[in-house]
Amino acid sequence: MPTKLLGIGEWDVSHEPETVLSAPNLGSCLGISIYDPKLKRGAMMHCMLPLSQSNPEKAKDNPGLYVDTGFVMMIQRMIENGSNKRDLIITVAGGSNINDANNVFEIGKKNYTILKKLLWKNSLLLKGEHCGSNVSRTISLSIASGDVFVKVSGEIVKLA
Repeated sequence: MPTKLLGIGEWDVSHEPETVLSAPNLGSCLGISIYDPKLKRGAMMHCMLPLSQSNPEKAKDNPGLYVDTGFVMMIQRMIENGSNKRDLIITVAGGSNINDANNVFEIGKKNYTILKKLLWKNSLLLKGEHCGSNVSRTISLSIASGDVFVKVSGEIVKLA
């Protein structure tokens, strides 16, 4: 299956069954996947920072850099493409404290906290997550099956 790798700030929506969306090398960044099992459509984003207010101009040009603008944009795109919000399966990986051993910046924790607030505000739940600690991860979503896997420390874990 062809894998579409999403770099920092990139996102994609697909209904092609042969596609796998993947956000590699997640440190403090979040890889967020959304899947609609009825329409067999999925979306993924590789976001770096929690809040777009830190640079509104950059967020306008690239909303996927930020959890707040990117996540809302992906939900809207899924709904525009016919998904019902209550059918969506959401998973997340990343949010670690790599390169922040003293927890000075806590970007990973802030990214995760903003995502949780957005989920709550939109009456959505996480189906699976693999976040925190100080390890790098890669999250992958198969459009054909809806399966979500995380590769961490050489081990592959199924989230959904």
